[in-house]
Amino acid sequence: MNKPIDSFDASKDSASLAQETSRQDATPMDQQAFNARYKINPRVKQKPELREQNILLSVHHLKQFFFFGKGAKRQKLKAVSDVSFDLKEGECLGIVGESGCGKTTTGRCIIRLYDITSGSIYYRGVRISGGTRWNRKEIKWTRIRANEKINSIRAQRKEDLLKEEKDSAEVQKNAKESIQEIQAGIKKISAEQKGKIKQIKYDNANVSRKLLNEIQMIFQDPVGSLDPRMTVEDIIQEGLRIQGFHNRKENHKKVVEMLEKVGLVEEHASRYPHEFSGGQKQRIGIARALIMNPRLLICDEPISALDVSIRAQIINLLNDLKRELNLSIIFIAHDLSVVKYFCDSIVVMYFGKIVEKAPSDELFRHPMHPYTRSLLSAIPKPNPESERVRKRITYNPAEAHDYSHGDGPALHEIVKDHFVYCNEAERLQYLEELKKAGE
Repeated sequence: MNKPIDSFDASKDSASLAQETSRQDATPMDQQAFNARYKINPRVKQKPELREQNILLSVHHLKQFFFFGKGAKRQKLKAVSDVSFDLKEGECLGIVGESGCGKTTTGRCIIRLYDITSGSIYYRGVRISGGTRWNRKEIKWTRIRANEKINSIRAQRKEDLLKEEKDSAEVQKNAKESIQEIQAGIKKISAEQKGKIKQIKYDNANVSRKLLNEIQMIFQDPVGSLDPRMTVEDIIQEGLRIQGFHNRKENHKKVVEMLEKVGLVEEHASRYPHEFSGGQKQRIGIARALIMNPRLLICDEPISALDVSIRAQIINLLNDLKRELNLSIIFIAHDLSVVKYFCDSIVVMYFGKIVEKAPSDELFRHPMHPYTRSLLSAIPKPNPESERVRKRITYNPAEAHDYSHGDGPALHEIVKDHFVYCNEAERLQYLEELKKAGE
């Protein structure tokens, strides 16, 4: 008799269990079977077409604002502003940019550590997070614009009545009909947006935990992400116990397996985090994420605290897991050389916005946005002779762009799969540069 999908076989290690799950997921499922398997509430908004297109994660117009203070002193920080991208099955997406540009915040929004301000995040075609700010602002500004129109109609009606050039009854009737039409439009838009807000709140409250368990994160701060009162073994296997795996012997076996994979040994399992160096703590965090057999792994600068030799070991480990388990990865980093080697496509962020995204080779071959060129020019070269003549490009938005004529920037596709944040004049300039480079 076949075991149900949710059952746990202690005879299987984590890799074989993940491979079995991957094979099962490769079998097409109808909507009802998918909902039953992942215990998804059928009322939660879904986009099955994303699964059909093999898109694992889809981020739509993500915004994350933080608010400080109260009343008149209340301030708003736009950490992430209108970020959109898709991640396909088995793909590795790199997110790069300077400190404070919103890379980590984007990753934390995906894994639902933050309640996002606006936009939607879909995982395997199911909305796992949504924000209502845009919908509430739409209601507010619809009413403001409508009231301005109504006041204008009333002023025009008063002016027509004073002139006495038109029949007063007709003037009153036309004005009343126009106002009623505008008010009906307000009610329609308000009802529509309130319905969307209600749906978003429902989706956020009824997310499938089983679906979210497929997303794991390696945190940037290895010290703050480990509980100092728990042993390494308890830290790593905590997720397993939460999921209902209480076989202590099998859990210990998995912990040891993960520790060895990240360069530690079995004796480390009984120690506490304060007994390890920063690099070792980072490896413990990596083991904690990998033991959950994730389908999507968010790596927030996982190698920044590691020695060069251990960096290569961790990168190779992630590469092996990516191939074996069909793992999809979002790799957040500052080291562009590592991102080029490890990632299939790259997103460049600046001040909470995506300024350029393209396949890895294409981005390094034809960087277009001035900020991307600035980042690439900062990569040190191992050859002393070329390093001596390397020119450092400084990015100053005020000098690099001219948006004073009202033609604001947006994300434009310059060539296939290569998007740049620019206005129409800059888009034509980039096309001309590509044409000259191809000649």
